[in-house]
Amino acid sequence: MADTKREIERKYESDDSGLPDLTGVGKVADVLDRGLVELDATYYDTADERLAAASLTLRRRTGGSDDGWHLKFPVAPGVRDEIRAPLSDTVPAELAALVRSRVRGAELLPVVRLRSARDVRHLVDAHGALLAEASVDTVTAERLNRAGGTTHWTEIEVELADGVDPALLDKIDKRLRKAGLRPSTAPSKLARALEQTGGTRTRPAKPAPPATAGDHVLAYLREQRDEILDRDPAVRRDIPDSVHKMRVATRRMRSTCQTFRTVLDRAATAPVAAELKWLAGELGADRDQEVLAERLTTALGELPPDLVLGPVLQRLTGWAEARHGSTRGHLIAILDSARQQALLDSIDALLADPPLRPKAAGKPGKVLAKAVRKDLDKVARLITHALELPPGQDRDVALHEARKKAKRTRYAAEAAIPALGSPAKSLAKSMKSLTSLLGEHQDSVMARHTLRELAAVAHAAGESTFTYGLLFGREEQRAAAAEAELPGLWAEIESGASV
Repeated sequence: MADTKREIERKYESDDSGLPDLTGVGKVADVLDRGLVELDATYYDTADERLAAASLTLRRRTGGSDDGWHLKFPVAPGVRDEIRAPLSDTVPAELAALVRSRVRGAELLPVVRLRSARDVRHLVDAHGALLAEASVDTVTAERLNRAGGTTHWTEIEVELADGVDPALLDKIDKRLRKAGLRPSTAPSKLARALEQTGGTRTRPAKPAPPATAGDHVLAYLREQRDEILDRDPAVRRDIPDSVHKMRVATRRMRSTCQTFRTVLDRAATAPVAAELKWLAGELGADRDQEVLAERLTTALGELPPDLVLGPVLQRLTGWAEARHGSTRGHLIAILDSARQQALLDSIDALLADPPLRPKAAGKPGKVLAKAVRKDLDKVARLITHALELPPGQDRDVALHEARKKAKRTRYAAEAAIPALGSPAKSLAKSMKSLTSLLGEHQDSVMARHTLRELAAVAHAAGESTFTYGLLFGREEQRAAAAEAELPGLWAEIESGASV
């Protein structure tokens, strides 16, 4: 079974002078010699090194206290999450799943072998508690997957113990620099090995700063593609808000394909957009249920205890847990599906050979602004139509449609910010306010639907439905308040829109 460890460390170039005395640095009261450890790690990647390109490392290591498989995800400079699995001869299924969005149908192969002689020191406080582990690593790296060779180096590594203030690393850094050591130029041992053993695949050049309308649209699409890939393992690990962020990236990409039809050929983007809609819908099943459960639980908690009649909380909690368990299992199956892998491949193909139309070469200030204004005009028509309807189901549906179009306009404005500057930024902010208000209204609609269902089940079980009715009435009031606020907010947006 895999487990996770947050790894906070810094690496330094070593000139073979060894580790300077760190006693007295911060709370370090003593430095304990833990002896020499022999580590042997084989790193796995695809033939074209997709994991390395994404700064991911997957290894099988023996020696030391953590024999097994390790998969590392970058979190911030010097900070990585390490997912561990027991030692086995093949890549553990749970780790293979976490890199599936990158690997897809490619085979994971040994690419580099690292053998390290690690001279370990424990930095402890006055009570003997571990603060950090410092080591001098003498490394031999051997390329396995292509013509290359071997290389050798020595480096110093300082890794913070769990729960210790990262400020200690800053103090240690100051001492090490004073002793003449300098931070390593490579982010990891693997990165250094790949660079120094030769045979590295040619890395694609970074795109030039966007200049044309097409450049700006493609840059935004690449950002969303990368976000989708980055969030996939987080969704699998059930990290909070990961489903929401992946869904937003999916919607942003789809909206961009739809809005900028004068830039990208719709005939080529429509199939991708259709599959992105499918994925967003699948992601939404889990996310919408999560938001709704939190809303209802919070509302119930705000009621005085004497107004909660019957096992309302237990029924609500059971509903939420059952729904989450079923939708989560379905969602993981979606991420593993051939359809999802084909979608990721089609996105990569679209970005590798974009179907640009003639206006893609035009000035972004003109082309992008026109597309954004067109979306804004559609929002205006939908809002006007919704406000003309009497309160009720038809208005609810119309406001929901306006919300979806406002989201699309927001994403279009975001994509145009690098080209249009403050007007696009202001519009994106306004659309965010509008979608938040309309989202509050739609959440109330869904909450009332769920409360009716729960009340019916409670009634059939012979329980009181008083509390469900009370919550239903409060949701009606929240929806009415949102509708009352809408005309003023929309008038303010219309008067300030200048894209």
